[in-house]
Amino acid sequence: MNLENTQIQMRKGILEFCILKVISKGEIYASDMLDELTDAKMMVVEGTLYPLLTRLRKAELVEYKWVESSYGPPRKYYKLTDKGYSFLENLTSTWMELTTATNQILSWVDSKTSKVTEEKEAIVTEKAKPKKEKKKKEDKEEKEAGEQ
Repeated sequence: MNLENTQIQMRKGILEFCILKVISKGEIYASDMLDELTDAKMMVVEGTLYPLLTRLRKAELVEYKWVESSYGPPRKYYKLTDKGYSFLENLTSTWMELTTATNQILSWVDSKTSKVTEEKEAIVTEKAKPKKEKKKKEDKEEKEAGEQ
């Protein structure tokens, strides 16, 4: 299994959710979305973002309006529709359930791993005790022999 492919699939799985969350803050220009997602370490390129925005628009989750720009051509600003806010609410609930379950599993596994490690250390320590006790006894005998 390829780690990089799995990481990419995980990011793709939550990208739509993250984009909707970014848009939920208010009207936003696509390049500003890219900046926010990049700052959050969600590696997204325009070739991924624009088709996703088109899909979200066709699903009536987002809409856009053209705004004239003094710096060049008009810009498309995106915002959530009422349907988009409702959809985002449901995704947020799902996300909270998933993160809670995942954290529970991670915590459980970590605690089990920690217990196993502690048990192994205890076994090693117990096995080492007779050697230490034998060494102490030998040292004591040597000391007593040296005093005579």
